[in-house]
Amino acid sequence: MEIIETVAGIRRALDAWRKTGAVIGFVPTMGALHAGHGSLIETARRETGCVAVSIFVNPIQFNQQEDYIRYPRPLAVDAEFCRARGADIVFAPAVEEMYPSPQRTFVEVAGVSARLCGEYRPGHFRGVATVVSKLFHIVQPHRAYFGEKDAQQLAVIRRMAKDLNVPVEIVAVPTVREESGLALSSRNRLLTPEQRAIAPALYQALRAAAEMVSGGLRDIESIKTLALEPLAWHPEIRVEYFEIVDPDEMQPVEQIAGPVVIAAAVWLGSTRLIDNVQARPA
Repeated sequence: MEIIETVAGIRRALDAWRKTGAVIGFVPTMGALHAGHGSLIETARRETGCVAVSIFVNPIQFNQQEDYIRYPRPLAVDAEFCRARGADIVFAPAVEEMYPSPQRTFVEVAGVSARLCGEYRPGHFRGVATVVSKLFHIVQPHRAYFGEKDAQQLAVIRRMAKDLNVPVEIVAVPTVREESGLALSSRNRLLTPEQRAIAPALYQALRAAAEMVSGGLRDIESIKTLALEPLAWHPEIRVEYFEIVDPDEMQPVEQIAGPVVIAAAVWLGSTRLIDNVQARPA
């Protein structure tokens, strides 16, 4: 496995793979890798001839400088993680390599990015769409792999690739969870033992809402109220949003007439957790 730090270097390496006729699979990450990322890499390994993983903590998608500074960066551990799962290339550029001069061009996906996390983290998805667009131009993969845990991010990237005619297939990989139901996330390591014990309540609330939808309940406010009741038992949990949205546009629905995504964000202390489940009416 190669570890490459420059744009020119990754392009040369992938050009060599393309000459062999290999399908290029790409897994963009910010590092601090866990089994959820491992599932992305392993899926790419099964489906493509060359697997490239990027590890880059993108400064322009953080709303708070403190959050960016404290984001974990265990590069050596992450590189070994990628190697063990069959990656061929790790692209680990410095900030100066990705942004050699002040960024003047940005990608913004209107509508899809407006609500949910976009409402509470202004500019976040502009930063995500911009860096992913840059990475797509650098790597030029045939397929790119993203987790369903970040449902809004997935929708933003799908729409960005479609609108900008980026010749890449966006592949969604199911969320990986702990036995408790807690979705794996790099932020989980910031939770205290006490917070980790109650964090699964988020998934339980989402599952309860999904069961109501599949069971025939259609009143959206009733579903949200009933699903949120167990979270109120934990005063440590502060709910940021809990919404039932269209899976493509990520906008709250007025009626449940087809498949929906139930998405939520909560705070446990200074750690923000997001999760979602899909639901289909009976």
